[in-house]
Amino acid sequence: MSSIDSVSKIQVKVEQPKVSYKLHWQRRALQFATILIAVLIPATGLFRIDPVAGAFVILGRQIWWSDFWLVFGTWMLLASGLVMVYSTVGTSFCGWSCPQNTLAEWANYLTRKILGKRAEINLHGEKMQVAGKKNKWPYWLLLGFILMLISMGIALIPLFYFYDLDIIWSFITLREDTRLAGSIHYIYTIFVLVVFVDITFIRHFWCRFMCVYKVWQHGFKTKQTLHLAYDKSRADECIKCNYCVTACFIELDPRKTDIYDTCINCGECVTACDNLHAKKGQKGLLRFVLGERRDKKRAFFRVNLGSLSTRMKWTMPFTLIGLTMFIWGILSYDRYHLAVYRADVMQSHGIHEYRIGVSNKYYEPARVSVSVEGLSANQYKLESTQAVFDTVGRIDLSLRILEGLPAGIHSLLVRVQSEDGWQASYRVQHFVERS
Repeated sequence: MSSIDSVSKIQVKVEQPKVSYKLHWQRRALQFATILIAVLIPATGLFRIDPVAGAFVILGRQIWWSDFWLVFGTWMLLASGLVMVYSTVGTSFCGWSCPQNTLAEWANYLTRKILGKRAEINLHGEKMQVAGKKNKWPYWLLLGFILMLISMGIALIPLFYFYDLDIIWSFITLREDTRLAGSIHYIYTIFVLVVFVDITFIRHFWCRFMCVYKVWQHGFKTKQTLHLAYDKSRADECIKCNYCVTACFIELDPRKTDIYDTCINCGECVTACDNLHAKKGQKGLLRFVLGERRDKKRAFFRVNLGSLSTRMKWTMPFTLIGLTMFIWGILSYDRYHLAVYRADVMQSHGIHEYRIGVSNKYYEPARVSVSVEGLSANQYKLESTQAVFDTVGRIDLSLRILEGLPAGIHSLLVRVQSEDGWQASYRVQHFVERS
C-alpha cells in the first residue's frame, strides 16, 4: 500500500464555525449591569443627594465646598477618566451602557414581539407595519401596559439618589412617611410620563438627532479612536447583501463609517456579519479597530497599543492626581464643624449674645461636649453643655456674656469634643465698652 493510499484513508472531519451571539449578549449584560449600578450607587451610600440639606453625600459623608480635596479630587478623577474613555472607545457608552439606548432597544424588542417582526415605532413618518393577526386592541393594550410597568420601574431610580431604601419602600407601599416630600407623588408621576413617552414614541430618534451628550463625546474622537473597519478586499462577498445595514438600529451603513457619524459602536453589525459568514465557514468582514486602518493584510484589525499609550501619557497624570486628592480627602475628612458668631442682640452698650454652631456631617448619631474657657462660670450662661445628634445636622447653642465684666477686651475659648475623640476650639474676642 502506497503512502498516498494510507493518507487517503485518514478520516478528515470538517467543522463549520458555530453561529455565535457572544458580542450581543456581552452588550446586553453590560446594559443590565449599568442599570443595576445606577441603583446600587445610591443604595449602598457611595453617592447620593440630601434634598433637605441640599448637599452631596459620598460614603455616608455630607460634602461641603470646604471639603476641597474631596470635591476637586472627585471632579478631576471623573473628568480625566471620561476624557480617556471618549478618546479611546468613542461613543461606545451610547451602544453599551446608555439607559436611553437600552430602553429604546427593549421597547423595539417588545413591539416586534407583540405586534409582529416588522412592527417598529419611529418619528420618520413611515407607517408602522403591524402583523394582520396582531393589529387588534388587546395586543396594543398589552404593549402599552408593559411599557407603563417599565416606565414606573425606571422612574423609581432617581428617587434612590434622594431617599433611603426604607423611605422608598414606604412610597411604593403607599404608607405615610413624614420624611417624604409632599410633592413627591407629582414628581414621580412626571418622571413616569416622561419615560413612557420616551420609550413609546421617541426611542432611537433621540439617539440619532437629539442627544447632546453624544455630540460631546464626538468632540474627543480622533482617527485612532475605536471604530468599525471593513475588509474591502472581500467586497465582492457583499454584493446583494444588506444584512449589516438591516441589523443597525441607528440606520447606518457600517461599511461606510467616518469619524463624525452617528455610529455608537454597539457591534450588532459585527455580530450579524460574523454569524452570516460562519455558516459558510468564513469570518465576517467587519471588526472593531483601535488605531488607524492599515493597508497591509497582516496588520489589518490589529489593535494599536501605541495610540492607547499616547492618550494615557497626558490623561493618566490627571487621573492619578484626582485619585490621590480623593483618597486624601477621605482620610482627612473632618466629621464635625465648629463655628462661633455674634447673635447681634444688643444689650446696653454692646453685643453680649453669641451662637455656637456645631455640625455633624456623618449620617450617624453623635454627642459633642461644649465648654467655655477664659471666663468664670458666673460671667456667662451657656444654653447647653452638650449637642446631641440623631443623624447629620447642625445645632446652635446660645452663649450669653453676663453684665459686670470690666471694660476692655476679654479673650474666651469655646472648646468642643466628641465621644469619638474629635476636638476643636474657637477663640472669641469679646469687647466691653466703657459705661
